[in-house]
Amino acid sequence: MSSTEDRRFEVLRAIVADYVATKEPIGSKSLVERHNLGVSSATVRNDMAVLEAEGYITQPHTSSGRIPTDKGYRQFVDRIAEVKPLSGAERRAIMEFLESGVDLDDVLRRGVRLLAQLTRQVAVVQYPSVSASTVRHIEVVALNPARLLLVVITDTGRVDQRLVELGALVDDEDLAALRGMLGGAMDGKRLAHASAAVAELPERAPLRLRDVLIRVSTVLVETLVEHPEERLVLGGTANLTRNAADFGFPGSLRDVLEALEEQVIVLKLLAAAQQPGTVTVRIGEETQVEQMRGTSVVSTGYGTSGAILGGMGVLGPTRMDYPGTIASVAAVARYIGEVLAER
Repeated sequence: MSSTEDRRFEVLRAIVADYVATKEPIGSKSLVERHNLGVSSATVRNDMAVLEAEGYITQPHTSSGRIPTDKGYRQFVDRIAEVKPLSGAERRAIMEFLESGVDLDDVLRRGVRLLAQLTRQVAVVQYPSVSASTVRHIEVVALNPARLLLVVITDTGRVDQRLVELGALVDDEDLAALRGMLGGAMDGKRLAHASAAVAELPERAPLRLRDVLIRVSTVLVETLVEHPEERLVLGGTANLTRNAADFGFPGSLRDVLEALEEQVIVLKLLAAAQQPGTVTVRIGEETQVEQMRGTSVVSTGYGTSGAILGGMGVLGPTRMDYPGTIASVAAVARYIGEVLAER
């Protein structure tokens, strides 16, 4: 890239930085005063004219300064050399806060609350996909000789508990046999495969346990398959109202709120950005969602041991601190994965 193009990018970078900080259109005089661009005001004005002609900046009002366009933000994001690093204290605080979560639900709720606070945007996290979950352990507890408590624990931290009325009495020997059969059928299997294996157990069970296993397998199959396919946790929705003027045109904030209510829209955006260790930024019309054309979505995947469990990220106006937001999304996703891996 030529030195002229590099210089013009520095002018664009300065316009983005100042506009994000001030919310005010940026003029050439303020750029020269605030930034050490190493060129005259006349050169800066000429560069701004070229950037405007190429669609990277625009003039919102006659006689006003310039603001970045979606194309300008995209150029800026694509050429971010260094993502703003979090301090050691910030990283420790994130990890300690997430580690205090008592279960999967609590960890995810803490994650979105934290991400919303760090970015001052709306934070979203997708629950681990049911189809991606694996049974870590099945526990069978005898509450009395005719009633069992079944506890299914998955690798994503999901814990389901179900009571089963057996309709017959089982002794310790039968209970041990039941544990062994259920563990062998379920442990280490994806939920769909575990469900199929459990459904076949009564056919292979000793005659004395067949009726008991029919009751147990019926409850377990319902537990393993009857769940909403996708769920979202949202945090910081109130941050949208603080930035209402940034959405650009009347009614756009209402459109964004309606899109958030239609969770399938957000789920599609998260599902398209789940490459391990990669943060994806969609700006304005790149979301391909009419209601969200005034927003940017910064997202990534989170998971354990290289497996992506779901997506997470933030949504806000295109006037956004992209380096800081990218760093926060990447850090919280990484630490959620580490916390879930330890459970």
